[in-house]
Amino acid sequence: MYRSYFGLREAPFSLAPDPRYLYMSERHQEALAHLLYGVSGDGGFVLLTGEVGAGKTTVCRCLLEQIPAACDIAYLFNPKLTVVELLSAICTELGIACPPGHETVKTFVDSINTRLLDTHAKGRHTVLIIDEAQNLAVDVLEQMRLLTNLETNRRKLLQIILVGQPELAELLDRRELRQLAQRIVARYHLGPLTKREIPAYVRHRLEIAGSQQPLIPSALAGRLYRLSAGIPRVINVLCDRALLGAYVQGKERVDSATLAQAAREVFLQPPSMRRRLFRFFTKQAVQIHPPMLPAAVVQSTMSDVEPIMQPLDTKIKRAPPTTTSHSPAAVPATLEWPADEPRSRSKVMAYSTLFQAWGVKYDAGDRSPPESGGLRCKNVRGGFDELKQFNRPAVMSLKDRRGREFHATLTALYADLATVTIGTITRSVTHRALITQWSGNYTIAWRSPPFAQENIWPGERGPAVQWLRKQLVILQNTPADVTDDPLFDDALVERVKQFQRTHGLIPDGAIGDATLMRLCSMADPTAPSLMRGEN
Repeated sequence: MYRSYFGLREAPFSLAPDPRYLYMSERHQEALAHLLYGVSGDGGFVLLTGEVGAGKTTVCRCLLEQIPAACDIAYLFNPKLTVVELLSAICTELGIACPPGHETVKTFVDSINTRLLDTHAKGRHTVLIIDEAQNLAVDVLEQMRLLTNLETNRRKLLQIILVGQPELAELLDRRELRQLAQRIVARYHLGPLTKREIPAYVRHRLEIAGSQQPLIPSALAGRLYRLSAGIPRVINVLCDRALLGAYVQGKERVDSATLAQAAREVFLQPPSMRRRLFRFFTKQAVQIHPPMLPAAVVQSTMSDVEPIMQPLDTKIKRAPPTTTSHSPAAVPATLEWPADEPRSRSKVMAYSTLFQAWGVKYDAGDRSPPESGGLRCKNVRGGFDELKQFNRPAVMSLKDRRGREFHATLTALYADLATVTIGTITRSVTHRALITQWSGNYTIAWRSPPFAQENIWPGERGPAVQWLRKQLVILQNTPADVTDDPLFDDALVERVKQFQRTHGLIPDGAIGDATLMRLCSMADPTAPSLMRGEN
Protein backbone atom coordinates (compact mmCIF):
# COMPACT_ATOMS: atom_id res chain seq x y z
CA MET A 1 0.00 0.00 0.00
CA TYR A 2 2.90 2.42 0.55
CA ARG A 3 4.49 1.99 -2.89
CA SER A 4 2.52 4.67 -4.75
CA TYR A 5 2.80 7.05 -1.81
CA PHE A 6 6.62 6.91 -1.88
CA GLY A 7 6.84 6.64 -5.68
CA LEU A 8 8.18 3.06 -5.69
CA ARG A 9 7.56 0.71 -8.60
CA GLU A 10 7.86 -2.42 -6.45
CA ALA A 11 8.32 -3.50 -2.85
CA PRO A 12 11.95 -2.72 -1.90
CA PHE A 13 12.13 -5.11 1.05
CA SER A 14 10.40 -8.19 -0.28
CA LEU A 15 11.71 -11.47 1.14
CA ALA A 16 11.84 -13.04 -2.35
CA PRO A 17 15.45 -13.95 -3.36
CA ASP A 18 15.58 -11.53 -6.32
CA PRO A 19 19.19 -11.26 -7.60
CA ARG A 20 18.58 -7.62 -8.62
CA TYR A 21 18.34 -6.70 -4.96
CA LEU A 22 21.50 -8.52 -3.89
CA TYR A 23 23.77 -6.03 -2.15
CA MET A 24 27.33 -7.19 -2.78
CA SER A 25 28.96 -6.74 0.59
CA GLU A 26 32.51 -8.01 0.93
CA ARG A 27 31.19 -11.28 2.38
CA HIS A 28 28.59 -11.71 -0.37
CA GLN A 29 31.26 -11.08 -2.99
CA GLU A 30 33.44 -13.76 -1.45
CA ALA A 31 30.49 -16.16 -1.24
CA LEU A 32 29.64 -15.64 -4.91
CA ALA A 33 33.30 -16.05 -5.85
CA HIS A 34 33.35 -19.44 -4.08
CA LEU A 35 30.24 -20.56 -5.95
CA LEU A 36 31.64 -19.40 -9.28
CA TYR A 37 34.77 -21.36 -8.48
CA GLY A 38 32.55 -24.37 -7.88
CA VAL A 39 30.86 -23.96 -11.24
CA SER A 40 34.18 -23.88 -13.10
CA GLY A 41 36.11 -26.24 -10.81
CA ASP A 42 37.39 -29.73 -11.41
CA GLY A 43 34.90 -31.62 -9.30
CA GLY A 44 34.28 -32.34 -5.66
CA PHE A 45 32.19 -30.37 -3.17
CA VAL A 46 31.91 -26.65 -2.46
CA LEU A 47 30.30 -25.68 0.85
CA LEU A 48 28.47 -22.39 1.55
CA THR A 49 26.94 -21.92 5.00
CA GLY A 50 25.29 -18.98 6.71
CA GLU A 51 22.69 -18.04 9.27
CA VAL A 52 18.99 -17.99 8.40
CA GLY A 53 18.30 -14.85 6.36
CA ALA A 54 21.96 -14.08 5.58
CA GLY A 55 21.32 -14.11 1.80
CA LYS A 56 22.55 -17.57 0.77
CA THR A 57 19.65 -18.32 -1.57
CA THR A 58 19.86 -14.87 -3.17
CA VAL A 59 23.57 -15.46 -3.84
CA CYS A 60 22.61 -18.78 -5.47
CA ARG A 61 20.07 -17.04 -7.70
CA CYS A 62 22.72 -14.49 -8.63
CA LEU A 63 25.03 -17.39 -9.51
CA LEU A 64 22.40 -18.87 -11.83
CA GLU A 65 22.44 -15.63 -13.85
CA GLN A 66 26.21 -15.99 -14.41
CA ILE A 67 26.36 -19.67 -15.38
CA PRO A 68 28.71 -20.28 -18.33
CA ALA A 69 26.99 -21.43 -21.52
CA ALA A 70 28.86 -24.76 -21.43
CA CYS A 71 27.53 -25.67 -17.98
CA ASP A 72 24.49 -27.82 -17.14
CA ILE A 73 22.86 -27.04 -13.79
CA ALA A 74 20.63 -29.12 -11.54
CA TYR A 75 19.25 -26.94 -8.73
CA LEU A 76 17.41 -28.61 -5.83
CA PHE A 77 15.91 -26.43 -3.09
CA ASN A 78 13.89 -29.02 -1.12
CA PRO A 79 16.33 -31.85 -0.38
CA LYS A 80 14.42 -33.50 2.48
CA LEU A 81 14.13 -36.64 0.35
CA THR A 82 15.15 -40.28 0.33
CA VAL A 83 18.07 -41.47 -1.79
CA VAL A 84 15.76 -42.67 -4.57
CA GLU A 85 13.71 -39.46 -4.50
CA LEU A 86 16.80 -37.28 -4.67
CA LEU A 87 18.32 -39.24 -7.56
CA SER A 88 14.98 -39.01 -9.35
CA ALA A 89 14.93 -35.24 -8.80
CA ILE A 90 18.45 -34.91 -10.24
CA CYS A 91 17.39 -36.84 -13.33
CA THR A 92 14.38 -34.59 -13.74
CA GLU A 93 16.49 -31.43 -13.42
CA LEU A 94 18.99 -32.66 -16.02
CA GLY A 95 16.31 -33.97 -18.37
CA ILE A 96 17.44 -37.58 -18.03
CA ALA A 97 14.82 -40.16 -19.04
CA CYS A 98 14.89 -43.40 -17.02
CA PRO A 99 13.30 -46.70 -18.08
CA PRO A 100 9.75 -46.83 -16.64
CA GLY A 101 9.16 -49.38 -13.92
CA HIS A 102 12.85 -49.57 -12.98
CA GLU A 103 13.09 -46.74 -10.46
CA THR A 104 15.94 -48.10 -8.36
CA VAL A 105 19.13 -46.51 -7.07
CA LYS A 106 21.18 -48.45 -9.62
CA THR A 107 18.96 -47.39 -12.53
CA PHE A 108 19.13 -43.72 -11.57
CA VAL A 109 22.89 -43.78 -10.90
CA ASP A 110 23.63 -45.56 -14.19
CA SER A 111 21.50 -43.03 -16.08
CA ILE A 112 23.24 -40.11 -14.38
CA ASN A 113 26.69 -41.58 -15.06
CA THR A 114 25.82 -42.09 -18.73
CA ARG A 115 24.69 -38.47 -19.00
CA LEU A 116 27.83 -37.17 -17.27
CA LEU A 117 30.10 -39.07 -19.67
CA ASP A 118 28.12 -37.85 -22.67
CA THR A 119 28.19 -34.27 -21.36
CA HIS A 120 31.96 -34.44 -20.79
CA ALA A 121 32.52 -35.78 -24.33
CA LYS A 122 30.71 -32.71 -25.66
CA GLY A 123 32.97 -30.37 -23.69
CA ARG A 124 30.30 -29.48 -21.15
CA HIS A 125 30.34 -29.46 -17.36
CA THR A 126 27.64 -30.52 -14.89
CA VAL A 127 26.99 -28.85 -11.52
CA LEU A 128 24.51 -29.93 -8.86
CA ILE A 129 23.42 -27.17 -6.43
CA ILE A 130 21.56 -28.28 -3.29
CA ASP A 131 20.01 -25.49 -1.22
CA GLU A 132 18.88 -26.05 2.40
CA ALA A 133 21.39 -28.91 2.44
CA GLN A 134 21.31 -29.14 6.24
CA ASN A 135 18.14 -31.19 5.69
CA LEU A 136 19.98 -33.96 3.84
CA ALA A 137 20.08 -37.34 5.57
CA VAL A 138 23.44 -39.06 6.14
CA ASP A 139 22.68 -41.83 3.63
CA VAL A 140 21.72 -39.24 1.01
CA LEU A 141 24.97 -37.34 1.54
CA GLU A 142 26.91 -40.58 1.16
CA GLN A 143 25.13 -41.21 -2.14
CA MET A 144 26.12 -37.73 -3.27
CA ARG A 145 29.74 -38.60 -2.52
CA LEU A 146 29.46 -41.75 -4.59
CA LEU A 147 28.13 -39.73 -7.53
CA THR A 148 31.38 -37.74 -7.54
CA ASN A 149 33.42 -40.94 -7.99
CA LEU A 150 32.91 -40.82 -11.75
CA GLU A 151 35.98 -39.12 -13.20
CA THR A 152 38.47 -39.00 -16.05
CA ASN A 153 42.25 -38.85 -15.70
CA ARG A 154 42.05 -35.07 -15.41
CA ARG A 155 38.84 -34.19 -13.60
CA LYS A 156 35.72 -35.37 -11.86
CA LEU A 157 32.57 -35.17 -13.96
CA LEU A 158 30.21 -33.77 -11.33
CA GLN A 159 30.65 -30.71 -9.14
CA ILE A 160 28.32 -30.46 -6.13
CA ILE A 161 27.61 -27.20 -4.29
CA LEU A 162 26.02 -27.59 -0.85
CA VAL A 163 24.29 -24.51 0.57
CA GLY A 164 22.82 -24.53 4.07
CA GLN A 165 22.62 -23.26 7.61
CA PRO A 166 25.53 -23.64 10.08
CA GLU A 167 24.13 -27.03 11.10
CA LEU A 168 25.33 -28.30 7.72
CA ALA A 169 28.97 -27.80 8.71
CA GLU A 170 28.32 -29.64 11.97
CA LEU A 171 26.66 -32.48 10.06
CA LEU A 172 29.66 -32.87 7.74
CA ASP A 173 31.98 -33.10 10.77
CA ARG A 174 30.43 -36.42 11.73
CA ARG A 175 32.79 -39.37 11.55
CA GLU A 176 30.66 -41.37 9.10
CA LEU A 177 30.89 -38.48 6.61
CA ARG A 178 34.64 -37.93 6.85
CA GLN A 179 35.19 -39.22 3.28
CA LEU A 180 32.82 -36.57 1.94
CA ALA A 181 34.41 -33.88 4.13
CA GLN A 182 37.80 -34.69 2.58
CA ARG A 183 36.36 -33.90 -0.87
CA ILE A 184 35.27 -30.38 0.03
CA VAL A 185 37.54 -28.20 -2.09
CA ALA A 186 36.23 -24.82 -0.86
CA ARG A 187 34.30 -23.67 2.20
CA TYR A 188 32.79 -20.29 3.00
CA HIS A 189 30.57 -19.06 5.85
CA LEU A 190 28.41 -16.06 4.92
CA GLY A 191 28.32 -13.70 7.87
CA PRO A 192 25.97 -10.76 8.60
CA LEU A 193 26.33 -7.21 7.34
CA THR A 194 28.46 -4.82 9.34
CA LYS A 195 27.06 -1.63 10.81
CA ARG A 196 28.78 0.51 8.18
CA GLU A 197 27.29 -1.57 5.34
CA ILE A 198 23.67 -1.20 6.43
CA PRO A 199 23.08 2.34 5.01
CA ALA A 200 24.38 1.20 1.60
CA TYR A 201 22.30 -1.99 1.80
CA VAL A 202 19.08 -0.08 2.53
CA ARG A 203 19.85 2.59 -0.08
CA HIS A 204 20.61 -0.10 -2.70
CA ARG A 205 17.26 -1.85 -2.23
CA LEU A 206 15.30 1.40 -2.25
CA GLU A 207 17.06 2.57 -5.37
CA ILE A 208 16.38 -0.66 -7.26
CA ALA A 209 12.69 -0.26 -6.32
CA GLY A 210 12.66 3.23 -7.81
CA SER A 211 13.30 5.58 -4.88
CA GLN A 212 15.61 8.56 -5.13
CA GLN A 213 14.76 9.94 -1.68
CA PRO A 214 16.36 8.97 1.67
CA LEU A 215 13.21 7.22 2.89
CA ILE A 216 15.21 5.48 5.63
CA PRO A 217 17.98 7.89 6.75
CA SER A 218 21.50 6.63 7.35
CA ALA A 219 21.26 7.96 10.89
CA LEU A 220 19.05 4.95 11.70
CA ALA A 221 21.78 2.46 10.70
CA GLY A 222 22.99 1.96 14.25
CA ARG A 223 19.54 1.10 15.53
CA LEU A 224 18.86 -1.16 12.54
CA TYR A 225 22.11 -2.99 13.24
CA ARG A 226 21.29 -3.48 16.93
CA LEU A 227 17.80 -4.74 16.11
CA SER A 228 18.80 -7.08 13.27
CA ALA A 229 22.37 -8.13 14.20
CA GLY A 230 23.15 -7.41 10.53
CA ILE A 231 20.94 -10.23 9.15
CA PRO A 232 19.53 -8.99 5.79
CA ARG A 233 16.17 -10.76 6.13
CA VAL A 234 15.51 -9.16 9.52
CA ILE A 235 16.52 -5.76 8.13
CA ASN A 236 14.02 -6.28 5.30
CA VAL A 237 11.17 -7.09 7.67
CA LEU A 238 11.94 -4.09 9.89
CA CYS A 239 12.28 -1.66 6.97
CA ASP A 240 9.10 -2.90 5.31
CA ARG A 241 7.11 -2.41 8.52
CA ALA A 242 8.75 0.99 9.12
CA LEU A 243 7.86 2.25 5.62
CA LEU A 244 4.28 1.13 6.12
CA GLY A 245 4.21 2.99 9.44
CA ALA A 246 5.60 6.17 7.84
CA TYR A 247 2.96 5.93 5.10
CA VAL A 248 0.09 5.54 7.58
CA GLN A 249 1.35 8.47 9.66
CA GLY A 250 1.75 10.67 6.57
CA LYS A 251 5.49 11.07 7.06
CA GLU A 252 7.93 11.72 4.22
CA ARG A 253 10.45 9.24 5.60
CA VAL A 254 11.02 6.80 8.43
CA ASP A 255 12.13 8.36 11.70
CA SER A 256 13.43 6.88 14.94
CA ALA A 257 9.98 6.62 16.55
CA THR A 258 8.52 4.80 13.54
CA LEU A 259 11.40 2.33 13.45
CA ALA A 260 11.03 1.68 17.18
CA GLN A 261 7.31 0.96 16.69
CA ALA A 262 8.19 -1.34 13.77
CA ALA A 263 10.54 -3.27 16.00
CA ARG A 264 7.81 -3.67 18.63
CA GLU A 265 5.49 -4.98 15.93
CA VAL A 266 8.04 -7.44 14.61
CA PHE A 267 9.51 -8.73 17.86
CA LEU A 268 7.40 -8.01 20.91
CA GLN A 269 3.78 -7.23 20.23
CA PRO A 270 1.26 -9.66 21.80
CA PRO A 271 -1.66 -11.01 19.70
CA SER A 272 -4.23 -8.87 21.57
CA MET A 273 -2.37 -5.68 20.65
CA ARG A 274 -2.04 -6.81 17.02
CA ARG A 275 -5.81 -7.23 16.80
CA ARG A 276 -6.38 -3.85 18.40
CA LEU A 277 -3.99 -2.10 16.02
CA PHE A 278 -5.42 -3.95 13.04
CA ARG A 279 -8.96 -2.73 13.78
CA PHE A 280 -7.71 0.82 14.30
CA PHE A 281 -5.60 0.82 11.15
CA THR A 282 -8.42 -0.58 8.99
CA LYS A 283 -10.75 2.18 10.16
CA GLN A 284 -8.18 4.92 9.58
CA ALA A 285 -7.04 3.55 6.20
CA VAL A 286 -10.58 3.58 4.83
CA GLN A 287 -11.12 7.14 6.09
CA ILE A 288 -7.83 8.51 4.81
CA HIS A 289 -7.47 6.71 1.47
CA PRO A 290 -10.96 6.09 0.01
CA PRO A 291 -9.90 6.68 -3.64
CA MET A 292 -7.10 4.09 -3.45
CA LEU A 293 -8.86 0.90 -2.38
CA PRO A 294 -12.31 -0.22 -1.33
CA ALA A 295 -12.68 -1.08 2.35
CA ALA A 296 -12.91 -4.81 1.71
CA VAL A 297 -9.62 -4.79 -0.17
CA VAL A 298 -7.97 -2.67 2.53
CA GLN A 299 -9.10 -5.10 5.23
CA SER A 300 -7.95 -8.12 3.23
CA THR A 301 -4.57 -6.55 2.59
CA MET A 302 -4.08 -5.40 6.15
CA SER A 303 -4.78 -8.85 7.55
CA ASP A 304 -1.69 -10.05 5.70
CA VAL A 305 0.74 -7.29 6.57
CA GLU A 306 -0.23 -6.55 10.22
CA PRO A 307 0.72 -2.87 9.88
CA ILE A 308 2.68 -0.69 12.22
CA MET A 309 0.76 2.04 14.00
CA GLN A 310 1.59 4.94 16.23
CA PRO A 311 -0.16 5.12 19.64
CA LEU A 312 -3.94 4.96 19.37
CA ASP A 313 -4.55 8.44 20.76
CA THR A 314 -2.35 10.08 18.11
CA LYS A 315 -4.14 11.76 15.25
CA ILE A 316 -2.89 10.61 11.82
CA LYS A 317 -2.25 13.20 9.18
CA ARG A 318 -1.22 12.52 5.64
CA ALA A 319 1.39 14.89 4.34
CA PRO A 320 1.76 15.45 0.61
CA PRO A 321 4.86 14.00 -1.06
CA THR A 322 7.85 16.30 -1.12
CA THR A 323 8.44 18.25 -4.31
CA THR A 324 11.76 19.70 -5.29
CA SER A 325 12.68 22.91 -7.02
CA HIS A 326 13.81 20.85 -10.01
CA SER A 327 10.36 19.62 -11.02
CA PRO A 328 9.17 22.18 -13.59
CA ALA A 329 6.29 21.43 -15.90
CA ALA A 330 8.73 21.12 -18.80
CA VAL A 331 10.24 17.98 -17.31
CA PRO A 332 8.25 15.02 -18.69
CA ALA A 333 6.78 12.45 -16.34
CA THR A 334 7.76 9.67 -18.75
CA LEU A 335 10.01 9.32 -21.78
CA GLU A 336 8.39 8.33 -25.06
CA TRP A 337 9.90 7.34 -28.40
CA PRO A 338 9.40 10.14 -31.00
CA ALA A 339 6.42 9.41 -33.24
CA ASP A 340 8.27 10.52 -36.38
CA GLU A 341 11.17 8.06 -35.90
CA PRO A 342 10.94 4.30 -36.58
CA ARG A 343 11.13 2.46 -33.26
CA SER A 344 13.15 -0.31 -34.95
CA ARG A 345 16.09 2.10 -35.24
CA SER A 346 16.18 3.01 -31.56
CA LYS A 347 19.13 0.74 -30.73
CA VAL A 348 21.21 1.91 -33.71
CA MET A 349 20.53 5.57 -32.93
CA ALA A 350 21.32 5.08 -29.25
CA TYR A 351 24.67 3.44 -30.03
CA SER A 352 25.46 6.24 -32.47
CA THR A 353 24.93 8.79 -29.67
CA LEU A 354 27.03 6.72 -27.27
CA PHE A 355 29.97 6.49 -29.67
CA GLN A 356 29.64 10.19 -30.51
CA ALA A 357 30.17 10.97 -26.81
CA TRP A 358 33.50 9.14 -27.09
CA GLY A 359 34.42 10.93 -30.32
CA VAL A 360 34.15 7.74 -32.38
CA LYS A 361 32.06 7.30 -35.52
CA TYR A 362 29.48 4.54 -35.40
CA ASP A 363 28.39 2.69 -38.53
CA ALA A 364 24.60 3.07 -38.49
CA GLY A 365 24.30 -0.14 -40.47
CA ASP A 366 25.36 -2.17 -37.44
CA ARG A 367 22.58 -3.33 -35.12
CA SER A 368 24.91 -4.04 -32.24
CA PRO A 369 27.82 -2.01 -30.87
CA PRO A 370 31.02 -2.74 -32.84
CA GLU A 371 34.38 -3.32 -31.22
CA SER A 372 35.94 -0.55 -33.27
CA GLY A 373 37.55 2.82 -32.94
CA GLY A 374 39.48 1.58 -29.94
CA LEU A 375 36.23 1.10 -28.00
CA ARG A 376 34.82 -2.04 -26.43
CA CYS A 377 31.25 -2.45 -25.24
CA LYS A 378 29.57 -4.66 -22.67
CA ASN A 379 25.92 -5.36 -21.95
CA VAL A 380 25.32 -5.16 -18.20
CA ARG A 381 22.41 -5.68 -15.83
CA GLY A 382 22.58 -3.73 -12.60
CA GLY A 383 21.28 -0.89 -10.47
CA PHE A 384 21.23 2.87 -10.88
CA ASP A 385 23.84 3.23 -8.14
CA GLU A 386 26.22 1.02 -10.13
CA LEU A 387 25.58 3.04 -13.29
CA LYS A 388 26.44 6.25 -11.44
CA GLN A 389 29.59 4.63 -10.10
CA PHE A 390 30.75 3.79 -13.65
CA ASN A 391 30.24 7.50 -14.45
CA ARG A 392 30.16 6.90 -18.21
CA PRO A 393 27.42 7.47 -20.83
CA ALA A 394 25.29 4.37 -21.36
CA VAL A 395 22.65 2.96 -23.68
CA MET A 396 19.59 2.07 -21.58
CA SER A 397 16.72 -0.27 -22.37
CA LEU A 398 13.48 1.54 -21.49
CA LYS A 399 9.76 0.85 -21.76
CA ASP A 400 7.06 3.38 -22.59
CA ARG A 401 3.64 3.63 -20.93
CA ARG A 402 2.29 0.83 -23.15
CA GLY A 403 5.15 -1.50 -22.25
CA ARG A 404 6.93 -1.19 -25.62
CA GLU A 405 10.73 -1.34 -25.48
CA PHE A 406 13.05 1.28 -26.94
CA HIS A 407 16.67 2.31 -26.41
CA ALA A 408 17.97 5.69 -25.33
CA THR A 409 21.35 7.11 -24.34
CA LEU A 410 21.98 8.48 -20.86
CA THR A 411 24.46 11.32 -21.39
CA ALA A 412 24.45 13.29 -18.12
CA LEU A 413 23.33 13.03 -14.48
CA TYR A 414 22.68 16.04 -12.27
CA ALA A 415 21.55 16.20 -8.64
CA ASP A 416 18.00 15.08 -9.41
CA LEU A 417 17.68 15.19 -13.20
CA ALA A 418 19.07 13.05 -15.99
CA THR A 419 19.75 14.03 -19.61
CA VAL A 420 18.67 11.37 -22.09
CA THR A 421 18.90 11.31 -25.89
CA ILE A 422 15.99 9.50 -27.56
CA GLY A 423 16.56 9.19 -31.29
CA THR A 424 17.60 12.71 -32.23
CA ILE A 425 15.82 14.44 -29.34
CA THR A 426 17.37 15.23 -25.95
CA ARG A 427 15.15 15.28 -22.88
CA SER A 428 15.55 15.91 -19.15
CA VAL A 429 13.81 13.59 -16.71
CA THR A 430 13.92 13.00 -12.96
CA HIS A 431 15.97 10.07 -11.70
CA ARG A 432 12.83 8.47 -10.27
CA ALA A 433 10.92 8.66 -13.56
CA LEU A 434 13.88 7.25 -15.48
CA ILE A 435 14.33 4.30 -13.10
CA THR A 436 10.60 3.55 -13.32
CA GLN A 437 10.90 3.02 -17.09
CA TRP A 438 14.29 1.27 -16.99
CA SER A 439 14.59 -2.52 -17.30
CA GLY A 440 17.97 -2.58 -15.50
CA ASN A 441 19.82 -3.47 -18.73
CA TYR A 442 22.38 -1.09 -20.17
CA THR A 443 25.46 -1.01 -22.44
CA ILE A 444 28.61 0.81 -21.44
CA ALA A 445 31.74 1.54 -23.49
CA TRP A 446 35.42 1.90 -22.62
CA ARG A 447 38.70 2.24 -24.48
CA SER A 448 40.60 -0.99 -25.07
CA PRO A 449 43.95 -1.36 -23.28
CA PRO A 450 47.12 -1.43 -25.41
CA PHE A 451 47.31 -5.22 -25.58
CA ALA A 452 45.27 -7.84 -27.39
CA GLN A 453 44.40 -10.32 -24.63
CA GLU A 454 41.04 -10.01 -22.88
CA ASN A 455 41.96 -11.43 -19.46
CA ILE A 456 45.03 -11.25 -17.20
CA TRP A 457 45.63 -14.17 -14.88
CA PRO A 458 47.85 -14.64 -11.82
CA GLY A 459 51.24 -16.09 -12.76
CA GLU A 460 51.44 -14.24 -16.08
CA ARG A 461 54.18 -11.86 -17.23
CA GLY A 462 54.43 -9.39 -20.07
CA PRO A 463 52.95 -6.08 -21.28
CA ALA A 464 49.48 -6.80 -19.89
CA VAL A 465 50.83 -7.28 -16.36
CA GLN A 466 52.98 -4.17 -16.74
CA TRP A 467 49.88 -2.18 -17.79
CA LEU A 468 47.92 -3.59 -14.84
CA ARG A 469 50.57 -2.54 -12.32
CA LYS A 470 50.66 0.95 -13.83
CA GLN A 471 46.88 1.38 -13.54
CA LEU A 472 46.84 0.24 -9.92
CA VAL A 473 49.69 2.62 -9.07
CA ILE A 474 47.54 5.48 -10.40
CA LEU A 475 44.22 4.38 -8.89
CA GLN A 476 45.53 3.22 -5.51
CA ASN A 477 48.18 5.94 -5.15
CA THR A 478 50.96 3.45 -4.44
CA PRO A 479 54.70 3.70 -5.26
CA ALA A 480 55.62 3.13 -8.88
CA ASP A 481 56.82 -0.31 -9.93
CA VAL A 482 60.26 -0.25 -11.55
CA THR A 483 60.42 -3.93 -12.53
CA ASP A 484 61.13 -4.47 -16.24
CA ASP A 485 59.45 -7.89 -16.41
CA PRO A 486 56.77 -7.81 -13.68
CA LEU A 487 55.04 -10.96 -12.48
CA PHE A 488 51.36 -11.24 -11.58
CA ASP A 489 52.39 -12.50 -8.14
CA ASP A 490 50.50 -12.97 -4.86
CA ALA A 491 51.10 -9.37 -3.81
CA LEU A 492 49.53 -8.12 -7.04
CA VAL A 493 46.62 -10.52 -6.57
CA GLU A 494 45.90 -8.89 -3.20
CA ARG A 495 46.03 -5.42 -4.74
CA VAL A 496 43.59 -6.53 -7.43
CA LYS A 497 41.26 -7.98 -4.78
CA GLN A 498 41.39 -4.68 -2.89
CA PHE A 499 40.39 -2.83 -6.07
CA GLN A 500 37.58 -5.32 -6.74
CA ARG A 501 36.15 -5.04 -3.22
CA THR A 502 36.23 -1.24 -3.38
CA HIS A 503 34.18 -1.24 -6.57
CA GLY A 504 31.69 -4.01 -5.81
CA LEU A 505 33.32 -6.65 -8.03
CA ILE A 506 33.86 -10.32 -7.24
CA PRO A 507 37.22 -10.35 -5.42
CA ASP A 508 38.79 -13.29 -7.24
CA GLY A 509 42.14 -11.56 -7.80
CA ALA A 510 42.05 -12.08 -11.60
CA ILE A 511 41.42 -9.53 -14.33
CA GLY A 512 38.27 -10.77 -16.03
CA ASP A 513 35.95 -8.79 -18.27
CA ALA A 514 34.19 -6.80 -15.51
CA THR A 515 37.40 -5.85 -13.69
CA LEU A 516 39.18 -4.94 -16.93
CA MET A 517 36.27 -2.73 -17.94
CA ARG A 518 36.32 -0.89 -14.61
CA LEU A 519 40.12 -0.43 -14.70
CA CYS A 520 40.09 0.92 -18.26
CA SER A 521 37.19 3.23 -17.55
CA MET A 522 38.62 4.72 -14.36
CA ALA A 523 42.16 5.12 -15.65
CA ASP A 524 41.14 7.00 -18.83
CA PRO A 525 41.39 10.79 -18.21
CA THR A 526 39.86 11.59 -21.64
CA ALA A 527 36.75 9.44 -21.18
CA PRO A 528 33.38 11.26 -21.18
CA SER A 529 31.88 11.52 -17.70
CA LEU A 530 28.25 11.13 -16.72
CA MET A 531 28.04 12.98 -13.41
CA ARG A 532 27.61 16.74 -13.54
CA GLY A 533 27.03 19.52 -11.03
CA GLU A 534 23.71 20.93 -9.86
CA ASN A 535 20.72 21.31 -12.21
